[in-house]
Amino acid sequence: MDEKVLLNVEGMDCANCALSITRSLQKSGFKEVTVNFATGEVLFDVIEPVKVDEAVSNIKKLGYSVVKRSDQLNQQTELSLPGNSYTVTRNKFLIALLFTIPLFLHMFIHLNILHDPYFQLICSLPVLFIGITHFGKSAYFSIRSGVPNMDVLIVIGSTAAFVYSILGMFLYPESTANYLFFETGATIVTLVLLGNLIEQKSVKQTTTALKDLASLQPSKAKIIISRNGNEVIEEIAIEEIQKNDILLFNTGDRIAVDGEIESGTGTTDESMLTGESLPVSKTAGDKITGGTVLIEGSVRMKVERTSKDSALAKIIELVKIAQNNRPDIQKLGDKISAIFVPVVLLISIVTFLVAAFVANLPLSKALLNSIAVLVISCPCAMGLATPTAVIAGIGRAAKNGILIKGGSTLEQMAKIKTIIFDKTGTLTTGKFRIKKITAESQSESEIKSILYSIESYSSHPIAKSIQSELKEFASTAIKFKTVQEDKGIGINATTESGDLYSAGSYMMVKHFISKDEHNIYLLKNNKLIATIDIEDEIKPGVRSLISKLRTLGIRSVLLSGDKKIRCEEIALECGIEEVYSEKLPHEKSKILADYMKVSPTAMFGDGINDAPALSMASVGISISNASDVAIQSSQIILLDKNDLSILLKTITISRLTYSTIKQNLFWAFFYNTVAIPFAAFGFLNPMIGALSMAFSDVIVIGNSLRLKTRKIS
Repeated sequence: MDEKVLLNVEGMDCANCALSITRSLQKSGFKEVTVNFATGEVLFDVIEPVKVDEAVSNIKKLGYSVVKRSDQLNQQTELSLPGNSYTVTRNKFLIALLFTIPLFLHMFIHLNILHDPYFQLICSLPVLFIGITHFGKSAYFSIRSGVPNMDVLIVIGSTAAFVYSILGMFLYPESTANYLFFETGATIVTLVLLGNLIEQKSVKQTTTALKDLASLQPSKAKIIISRNGNEVIEEIAIEEIQKNDILLFNTGDRIAVDGEIESGTGTTDESMLTGESLPVSKTAGDKITGGTVLIEGSVRMKVERTSKDSALAKIIELVKIAQNNRPDIQKLGDKISAIFVPVVLLISIVTFLVAAFVANLPLSKALLNSIAVLVISCPCAMGLATPTAVIAGIGRAAKNGILIKGGSTLEQMAKIKTIIFDKTGTLTTGKFRIKKITAESQSESEIKSILYSIESYSSHPIAKSIQSELKEFASTAIKFKTVQEDKGIGINATTESGDLYSAGSYMMVKHFISKDEHNIYLLKNNKLIATIDIEDEIKPGVRSLISKLRTLGIRSVLLSGDKKIRCEEIALECGIEEVYSEKLPHEKSKILADYMKVSPTAMFGDGINDAPALSMASVGISISNASDVAIQSSQIILLDKNDLSILLKTITISRLTYSTIKQNLFWAFFYNTVAIPFAAFGFLNPMIGALSMAFSDVIVIGNSLRLKTRKIS
């Protein structure tokens, strides 16, 4: 297996920058190259250590700097998020928009100053400068890497329109208006900056998931050490914790690292690991995981894994790798531009040579015809094609209670063939209720009264749920003389007459019951009188949702950390045929990866433990009341946590938007295909060219606006 090397690179601010680095490294023979401009990370396989130096050299030649290397540090580099790239792009866009508006208005308002060529020149200069400085670097290095990207087209188009207008001003002063295309160049730069802004905002929201995950790991822990024959408790940084150290945790503490309980009992919240909100009882000999919370109790723990090797650290690493390896959204415009750009340049050169040396036209006219080809082929409609459809699609989704992070998510969602559902909080409400009471000797009503009486003395989450559900038995509650709660085990209560009632987990009865099959065991005088099973409520409409997904050609899968029997019950009730139970985060990621090899797959989850899978999936979907990490790791957030039918609207809107983008790009390229030959042969009057270009823009914008009114089932 090849060694993985991670480089932290500064200077990347867009997807095209990443594309240039990727192509350069691939040309040098590096395999499995993934470049994430959002985190500034470059990951690749390398066999020979000396090849890493070659990779660093290649990246420096492209104009970027390598600030960290995992092979030199002998450890994983820290997350490095871009600081102010979004703010810089936003400011550039606002400045460009300010100067583009008067240029654009001259096409509709007959105000003398707006038509003055020198006024238009002054307005276009700042926009042209922004365009060249912002897109020029990526364009230049993409050419050096061998495959020009859309930035090349943007720079050539905007610059050509500017040069064409300058030449028209001075070569044809008597008919300057026919040669002014300042607004074309300015509009190209402004619209594409808007697209970059949307992309960066989406990325900024996604990458904060790693910081949220890191915040789950406490910075310090209490260590028990022996000093002069006495035990002393001190606070140390988690980086200093070593294997076999003894740590102390009390009620409310977040466990620092993974280990085994030496002594003490308690109840832990392991939802960050398993996704299940039911607390777990812990006692001596049980494993306890870093990042989980000790809800009640006090335990001494022997360290088995340090902070770098803990389960939480692995979750963070899984999210990081998933973000780096997320499939690139290959826009149709970028794919075609690899051929389109050199072809247009070739046509432009041929036009000049034929006009000047075959048709014997004046050099000025030949030059203008040549530049006209570039002006006509400006990607103005191509610049509008994706952003307008994305804005309309995201706006329509927002009105339906669906938050979508960026246009690439819409495209990926349109291609989804499988949706993997987590159970708790996603298909179920997360509220607990009594599923079944099995009474051994007394009536169910008596059992409920006893159960309410005992649980009313506990602050345990399950106890609170039972208190709420059985509150009608408050009037018949038993008055106890003494009540004692053993953390992580159960409650013992004695009546005035001397009867002992006990309610607790399997830990309380394991000495005489062989299997852990129920949530609560109820005893009277140390004899079992009832067992109680607790369950989550299934959200309304889930079965209908699964059925409709099937009609759309989308398969549904249940993937949970809960027990097998419960998962199978939920799946049967929902109509889901494929079920995976008792899975930890890394196991969920592996199962998801297997599905993604077959087809684009979405992950629908709400817990911290779902974060790696949400990041790794083609599309991560979550709900508004999910954990912060799940929301940050997801690309789609459903605001109504109880109405899962909006998932169907999400799919419909995504498919309509993706279809609209393809239609827009078709019209944009169709216009160029038809217009370029006319311009090359000198048959296209500049005014007609401007009108036809404007018409292509109108078609694209109008088609996108249809998304606001089209019927969504």
